Amino acid sequence: MAKQGQTEQGRETTALERKGLEGLTAAANQAATSAPAGRKGLPPVHLWNPPFCGDLDMRIAGDGTWFYMGTPIGRPALVRLFSTILKREDGKHFLVTPVEKVGIRVDDAPFLAVEMQKLEDERGRLLRFRTNVDDWVDCERGHGLRFTAAADGGLTPYLHVRADLWAKVTRALYYDLVDMGEERVVDGEAMFGVESGGEFFAMADAQQVRDAL
Repeated sequence: MAKQGQTEQGRETTALERKGLEGLTAAANQAATSAPAGRKGLPPVHLWNPPFCGDLDMRIAGDGTWFYMGTPIGRPALVRLFSTILKREDGKHFLVTPVEKVGIRVDDAPFLAVEMQKLEDERGRLLRFRTNVDDWVDCERGHGLRFTAAADGGLTPYLHVRADLWAKVTRALYYDLVDMGEERVVDGEAMFGVESGGEFFAMADAQQVRDAL
């Protein structure tokens, strides 16, 4: 007989998981309202260091879909709520309240950048991105772009959202970034990249880009 408090796979359930999705929602709501708001009105999860209570059967897929116990969470407001108590430590992602911390799985990045605005300020071009949980992030120092090699031989851009949390930039927006790209010399090397908020974010070696065109 399976040990009480374990799933069929033998993984011990957490206290939060035993509350079910509605209990998780209540805990997240309480966390969001029980402490002074942090940066941009978000709960100050960077100040919370509760004990680790195990892994939760929650996953963020590569396309940004959140799953709870294998079922997609279809309520955008609920996904938004959970995203506000998300924290990353040592390469792992957690949902954090002042009293509990549970691990979740993230296939790629926890957020998607799904919309981009091209604005102008005193620094010149400013790119502003909207994530799939309706956060707006200005691409500038402290919220930069990084580019990694993609399986198809291209590049995958990521935008720094906050703390150690990143948003994967959609392929359509990646092509827009390439269209805005230019060559600059960075540390003595010719690089291809894009400017935003007074910063230049290098994508790749300029010669490699020329060869690929």
